[in-house]
Amino acid sequence: MTSIQVAQRGTGLLRTFNEAGVLSAADVHVALRLGKLGREPSEQVLFAAALAVRAVRSGSVCLELARMREIGLDADETWDTGIDPATLPWPDIAAVIAALRISPLVCGGPAGPLRPLRLVESRSRGDFGPLLYLDRYYQQERTIRRVLTERSAHHPAVEPQLVRRELDRLFGTEAGAAQDRQRLAAALAATHWTTVVAGGPGTGKTHTIARIIALLLAHRAAEPKLPALRIALAAPTGKAAARLQEAVREQADSLELPELTAATLHRLLGWQRGRSTRFMYHEHNRLPYDVIVIDETSMVSLTLMSRLLAALRPDTRLILVGDPDQLASVDAGAVLADLVAGPIATTPNPVLDQVIAPGTTAAPDTTAAAEDPAGELTAQERIRLRGGIVRLTRGRRFGGRIAELAVAVRAGDADAALALLRAGGAEVSLCMPDDLAAVRADIVRAANAVSAAAFEGDATGALSALESHRLLCAHRRGPFGVERWDRMAAEWAVAGGAGVDPQQAPWYPGQPLLVTANDHEARVYNGDTGVVVRLPDGSLRVALHRGREPYLVHPTQFPAVVTVFAMTIHRSQGSQYDTVSVVLPEPESTLLTRELLYTAITRARRHVRIIGTEESIRAGIARRVLRASGLSRREGESGPR
Repeated sequence: MTSIQVAQRGTGLLRTFNEAGVLSAADVHVALRLGKLGREPSEQVLFAAALAVRAVRSGSVCLELARMREIGLDADETWDTGIDPATLPWPDIAAVIAALRISPLVCGGPAGPLRPLRLVESRSRGDFGPLLYLDRYYQQERTIRRVLTERSAHHPAVEPQLVRRELDRLFGTEAGAAQDRQRLAAALAATHWTTVVAGGPGTGKTHTIARIIALLLAHRAAEPKLPALRIALAAPTGKAAARLQEAVREQADSLELPELTAATLHRLLGWQRGRSTRFMYHEHNRLPYDVIVIDETSMVSLTLMSRLLAALRPDTRLILVGDPDQLASVDAGAVLADLVAGPIATTPNPVLDQVIAPGTTAAPDTTAAAEDPAGELTAQERIRLRGGIVRLTRGRRFGGRIAELAVAVRAGDADAALALLRAGGAEVSLCMPDDLAAVRADIVRAANAVSAAAFEGDATGALSALESHRLLCAHRRGPFGVERWDRMAAEWAVAGGAGVDPQQAPWYPGQPLLVTANDHEARVYNGDTGVVVRLPDGSLRVALHRGREPYLVHPTQFPAVVTVFAMTIHRSQGSQYDTVSVVLPEPESTLLTRELLYTAITRARRHVRIIGTEESIRAGIARRVLRASGLSRREGESGPR
């Protein structure tokens, strides 16, 4: 068992829960510091404050007080106390809430007016109860709600006939085209200041982005007196930004788009090292764009989203694109999922009815319970549409058993998922943890293909072979972690005759690499994967994916890079591989969740192999990433203290 860092000043509940692994030393230290500054004597309030700090560290925006006893051990897989959290001396929830209501940390007190904690209590029945925020995150959530509400109160002026004509040009006029969700997404972007385009892998999100841009450009061109449309493309990571830029540029010629460059959100906002304001653009210096498209929005944290929205001009169209079912941001918040689950109340735009086909936004059919990917809009989809939200559902990248497995996992249907895996076949398979013959064969086959192409100087072939298989893990360390499986896969590759033993040379042809830091000048980004290739003159270069042609970089130009045969599922987001082998941890792992499984499965184009027990699969599908927040609550349902 790895020892836990214990906060030496912690006593009572704080020490007990720290030693059990529920609270970290940092959680305890922050709570004690707040208590000292606010002269808070209540042990229950300090305990709740520590849990609120832990909630943020675990990805939540706030602490759901009514569910605080459901908190398990810390997600760090190196902690193993052997203690069941249910056996710990949890305080009475009602008593904790009563103490918070009169706490100087919530209400202000003799020590000053500062209120580092915010208690938000529901005004509606059947809700999930009071929420406890650290003030910073309460203010950020409040900013998001305020800006989105203000932006939804009015709509851009558009010419319906022109928009309808351009939609026909971009999406076709055949029967049923008006119901195509990509077309609906473009119609929303034309008629709303804020649009959310949600969808899983292969549903055509970047295809839709390009056509939204083409539609908005055509509409602006009809107004010759207006200046050219200023468009910004951005994503939370350099890798995602580069992929968005490539996807849009690939369609630029056919759609007559200008050459657009994508940036990270930090670069878009003008991040400045060492500046107290941090970003160049903010609520007092707005971003100078008419259209901003953000891809991979599921990875955007609450903090970054609040900074972006605060920096928007009221007349800037914002298009948020992403998959709400994927793993959320590493930092606190799941903004995209919250927006899709509980759209901000909006003022209906009658122009939308004139732009899309009659009947599309007709009175909702209250009997419709689920989304029909191929048919009419359901009641829930119509509600989302009125809120500027559309979910793309027609998968174009993969289908068959992989799609069925992803749907089963997303729906929480463990029986259906296991039935598909047990049946096996060409697209899905299940292997026990000690049955490694198939994954070893794929690793050796891919490594040999990568090496052969790399020695020949075939960068395109090497990159294609590199994407033929990927080994994914939930953990970084431990028996089911990347460290062990990466080392084991490298040994299998060497034993199978692929390339050079990594111990014998710093760089060698066929070496698979993972970039771990950004260098915008060199056009390499954290999360990029590439392969070392030998050029005809004998020199070595690293080939990276960049559009139609590989991008070649000298190995010494990378700010930080590691050899990679396996990676975490988090790292794999946004990438696709022909075959994916997924190593599942034991059922007790808190990292094993439905969102993790869904993300891993949807990385595969042709085959997904699950390496784990049926118990682990059931546990993962049953366990959700429950990130507490108040953003999905309807306006007016809660109020702060």
